[in-house]
Amino acid sequence: MIEIKKITANNKNDINLPNQPFKIWGKLIPSLNNEKWDYKIHKFAKTFQQCFPNENYQYDPNLIYIGAYDNNHCIGLAIFSKSMFNYLYLDDLKIDIDYRRRHIGSRLIEAGLSEAKQLNLQGIYTIAQDNNLSACLFYLNNKFEIGGFNNRDYCGTAQEGKADIYFYRDCK
Repeated sequence: MIEIKKITANNKNDINLPNQPFKIWGKLIPSLNNEKWDYKIHKFAKTFQQCFPNENYQYDPNLIYIGAYDNNHCIGLAIFSKSMFNYLYLDDLKIDIDYRRRHIGSRLIEAGLSEAKQLNLQGIYTIAQDNNLSACLFYLNNKFEIGGFNNRDYCGTAQEGKADIYFYRDCK
């Protein structure tokens, strides 16, 4: 049985759950009409794998770390920080490849919403790259709404051509 619990200084090494590959198979194309966000999905003819480099996090007691555990082994991680807005920022969410598609990410999101409620915050927000269609659809399927789009973040970088989509979920 998977247990969801906060990660503290006692088990701080669990915050360095390694990144694993994920499939890039399309992109989410948001549009804003009459102050309402909508989107289209563009599927790529060719798919490929991508993997982010490992972060080597240093435990910070000002952040909120929530882990998913199978027999005391960390298999999922969500990292939240208080932002300048009235939302918790979901900085990282990852699930071990062998445990994906079991709703563990959704459970970590729910735990984050509980933290936001306790802090009297509006909810959670996060950012996903437009070409990480699986992540974008995960957030939409977990009651997040598109709240913004930035196509300038990656100009002049190796990631040029990608854009960030902002997702928000209120506690209500």
